[in-house]
Amino acid sequence: MLMNAPAGKWAAFLDVDGTLLDIAPSPDAVSVPADLVVDLMRLRDTLDGALAFVTGRKLVDIDRFFPSLNAIVAAEHGAIIRLADGRFEEANVDVPAAWRESLARLAAAHPGVLIEEKKHSIVAHFRLAPDAEPVVRRTVDSLVAGAADQFHIMPAKMAFELCSRNVSKGAAVRRLLDIHPFAGRQPVYIGDDVTDEPAIAAAREAGGLGLHVVHDFGGEPAKVRAWIKTLSDGAPAALASDAHRGS
Repeated sequence: MLMNAPAGKWAAFLDVDGTLLDIAPSPDAVSVPADLVVDLMRLRDTLDGALAFVTGRKLVDIDRFFPSLNAIVAAEHGAIIRLADGRFEEANVDVPAAWRESLARLAAAHPGVLIEEKKHSIVAHFRLAPDAEPVVRRTVDSLVAGAADQFHIMPAKMAFELCSRNVSKGAAVRRLLDIHPFAGRQPVYIGDDVTDEPAIAAAREAGGLGLHVVHDFGGEPAKVRAWIKTLSDGAPAALASDAHRGS
């Protein structure tokens, strides 16, 4: 168990891109450090299984990055949740086919704009074409305008994602905290983006820690990975103080 943690029970909820993994030029270009899976498995054992990824990524991406973990995952911002027993909970959300076709045309017309297809949302990335941001923004605004009661535009790092209003990482964290192996534990959430703010708030509301990579780790996923490596040796609260000091 983690020493000096309140009630001796903590749960880890981890974002992936920009938190555990360094941001890459495209979603498929990320690199997973060789020792990260080992560290995550050790942390999960320390927490009696109470570790989950809470990510905007597709579930298949997480299983590709961490193939030996068979992790608990809230994927696509919580639209798909794989539970500890392997069952799934899934939102009833479908992105209109016309939106997918419109964004495909946008990418074809603007080299460097990448469209990331997900089951319950869709993302337009412009990291490789920063000058295209205005046209990407106009396009996603026009698509959502007629369905603003159901969908919203979620800004991310050099990207815009069209998401259901009924899905959020905060809701995913609250859901997982209600069930095994997270129930009765205090959460430690780590994230780096606007999309993580509801989950950071949910963790704090539950009496745990909501940590931001920029504010608490100097904006460096490498420091998050180093922090995780030491988690089994000290309480999250003490380590958070170290993170605030930039160690």
